[in-house]
Amino acid sequence: MKNIALLIVTGLIIFSACKKNSESERFVLLTTPVWTSDSLLVNGFDASGPGQLLEKFKGDAKFNKNGTGSFGQYTGTWRFSYNETNLVIESDSLLLPLTTNIVELTAISLKVTTVFPSIPDPLNIRMTFKAK
Repeated sequence: MKNIALLIVTGLIIFSACKKNSESERFVLLTTPVWTSDSLLVNGFDASGPGQLLEKFKGDAKFNKNGTGSFGQYTGTWRFSYNETNLVIESDSLLLPLTTNIVELTAISLKVTTVFPSIPDPLNIRMTFKAK
């Protein structure tokens, strides 16, 4: 009976250790800090001011481990896609999911880009954040 109890306890320890290790490095880097916006650019120009396209992304962003989060004035969900090279943010307040390419993700810096279709020219968006 002691052997069975020991086997069960050992199995639970191994299972919980495996679960913790299943979080990728990128997942941990993204979900650990609170991020604060550094620059929010459209076609190379600041777009974070009143009435501008990225105004509501200005401020803090928090990516929770359960896939929820806050992104400036938005709240919603987030997920990785394309082998953790893209970041997708969804919110009831956004018309479409925002799919971005992760240019840089370190313990202190998050940089994402995307292209938004627009006539006559597409909008090149770059958002950079610093860890608080």
